[in-house]
Amino acid sequence: MDTTALRSAYDSLLDAAAVPDLGDAGDGGWNADQILAHLLSVDAAIAAVALGVVSGSRPAFDNRISLDAGNLDRIIAGHSGRADLIDHVRRQAAVLCDLADLLAGDVTSVPVPSLILSNGALVLDRPIPLAGLIDGLAEDHVPVHARQLLDLRVAVPGHD
Repeated sequence: MDTTALRSAYDSLLDAAAVPDLGDAGDGGWNADQILAHLLSVDAAIAAVALGVVSGSRPAFDNRISLDAGNLDRIIAGHSGRADLIDHVRRQAAVLCDLADLLAGDVTSVPVPSLILSNGALVLDRPIPLAGLIDGLAEDHVPVHARQLLDLRVAVPGHD
């Protein structure tokens, strides 16, 4: 697989995560740490699915655990702060991209039963090719969360 777009999406996300003065979401949504924990959960699950497909098993992808507040709190508590979360996302994204780089041929077209929710709404409930699951990170998931992080910027008096 070509992971150029995925690597670029993560670079943009990591730049957004490193912006100082990220506050809380005005709409009661996730804060920066929760967004990063969510990404860690999703990325680990997709890497596990990819490894499962390569091994010959037929895993499914279900993002509900990556939306669970208790799971996000557990992930956050396992880190020493935002910088540690950012570093973990960076390292895990590299692992996921390196793994995807190795995927080729029939393995990328193996259908993965997928259940994806967002903001309480069903987004997807059907099998999609493994490549589509991974490409969806670059095309939608990671850029959406990068924008979400940038939307958390707090206005600092005297700065535009």
